[in-house]
Amino acid sequence: MPRHEFRPGRLITGTVMLATAVLFAGDAADEWQTPWYVVIPLVCGGLGLAGLASWVAYEVRRRRRDASQASADSSGVPASTSGSHAIK
Repeated sequence: MPRHEFRPGRLITGTVMLATAVLFAGDAADEWQTPWYVVIPLVCGGLGLAGLASWVAYEVRRRRRDASQASADSSGVPASTSGSHAIK
C-alpha cells in the first residue's frame, strides 16, 4: 500500500524548477551564460506540461473511483427477495 498518491504534475513542476535553478546557478558561478529570457519558455512550458499531466492523472483516478463505486453499488436490488421485507 503506497503512503500517498502519485502526483505526476508535482514531479514535473519540481523537475522544471530544479532545472531552472541549475541553469541560473551555473550562470551565477560563471560556468556558462544563460540568457534571462530562457526562463520564460522553460517555466511556462513546464507548468503547462505539469497541468496536463495533473489533469490526465485526475481523470484516471476519477474513472477508477467511479468504476469501483459502480461495481460495489447495489441500490437497485431489494434487501430481501422473499416479499415480506422488500425495501428499496
